[in-house]
This record gives sequence, structure tokens and C-alpha cells, in this order.
Amino acid sequence: MTRRPPARRRTTSRTSRQKGGQSVLPAAAAAVVITVMVVEWLLAHWWLLLMGAVLAIVGGLWWWQERTQRVEQERARARALRYQLGQLDVLSHRQFEYAIRDLMHRDGCSDAVQVGGRGDLGADVKATDPLGRRWVIQCKHRRNGAQGAPVGTPELQVLNGTGRPVHKGDVVLMVTNGRITEPGRVFARQQRLHLVDRQLLASWAAGSRPLWELLPALPAPRRPSHLS
Repeated sequence: MTRRPPARRRTTSRTSRQKGGQSVLPAAAAAVVITVMVVEWLLAHWWLLLMGAVLAIVGGLWWWQERTQRVEQERARARALRYQLGQLDVLSHRQFEYAIRDLMHRDGCSDAVQVGGRGDLGADVKATDPLGRRWVIQCKHRRNGAQGAPVGTPELQVLNGTGRPVHKGDVVLMVTNGRITEPGRVFARQQRLHLVDRQLLASWAAGSRPLWELLPALPAPRRPSHLS
């Protein structure tokens, strides 16, 4: 009867684990040594850390001062913005929307944005005033100014249908450099819409008073927003 030789024990995995553990130890020791050396060097050259901190503080203060000056300059330019009716008349419809946005920004609505275009659902400009009221504005530009087609009830009905239900406006406004029909004015009063016609636009664009000081019967202010 032939006897089988005894099976050899598998030592490969154990040997590899031992080798892996042995290779990690030198790396860890080296990391510790390097860390100690760096710390000792920094302690010996503490004045470099102090200089770096001072430079970082000075640089941060300079950056903040520059940023503050830029913001103040932009605000000053915005406050100085003025338009004459003749300037508004020669604009394209899209340029007119941007002009209205800029006027709202001048008045203190820092989030004023032009949104007009395909699928705008009756809103060309949106803004939040410093008292927290949300403005939804439809712009109707007339190349011929007062001689152009007047804004009537159909345009106001579109604005009324979306200004509050869709855009959640507190102040729903129609702005035109032209005229507004009398039936349109009656409809606007009934639906609590606000109107800026050519005459009121001239006072607002060329003056310095915010629009909410020129319009009657505005909704009560909300609590002051972050834009206040």
C-alpha cells in the first residue's frame, strides 16, 4: 500500500501579509520623521509664520476694500441712471425691457432681472423692492411713442392671468412708452393692476424717485427682505 506524502501547508498568503506589514512600517516611520522635522523647522522659523499671517491679513483687507469700492461705484452709477423719453423711444423692445430692469435696479431692487422672451408667460421683468414686495412687469414698447398703437384690455388680460397665479407678483405692472386705452384703465383698476404710461414713465425714468413712490394704492409692504 502506497502512502501519500503529507500535504504542504499554504504559507503564501501569510508570507505576503507579513511582507505587506513590513513594507508599511518603514513608510509610516518615514512620515512620522518628516512630520517631526517640519514641525521643528516651523518652530525654529516662527517668524516666517508670523510674516505669512500678516501678509494674509493685509491682502484680505486690501481685497475687501477694493470690493467695497467697486460695489459703491456700481451703486453710484446706478443711482445716476436717467433716461429721456426720446432715448427710450428709439430702443428695441428687448432693449426697452433691459432699461426697465436697470431703472428698477436703480431704485433699490438689486435682484431685478429681465426675463422676457419666448414663453415668458406675460412677464418681462421681475424684481423685489426693499420692502419685500415682488414686482412682475410687462413691457410694451412703441416705436412711435404716443402715436403708436395703445395698450388695451387684451394685453392687460394676459398680464392679469399670469402675474399673480403664475409669477406670484405682489405688484403686477404694465409699462409702456405709449398710451393706454380707457377701457384698459378701467380693467386695470378692477383687477388691481398698476399702469405706467408715457407720462408717468417720463417722470420716473428722468427723475430720482423710486417707482413705488409714484404709483398709488400699492399693496402693503411685506416684512423687509434681504434686499432691504
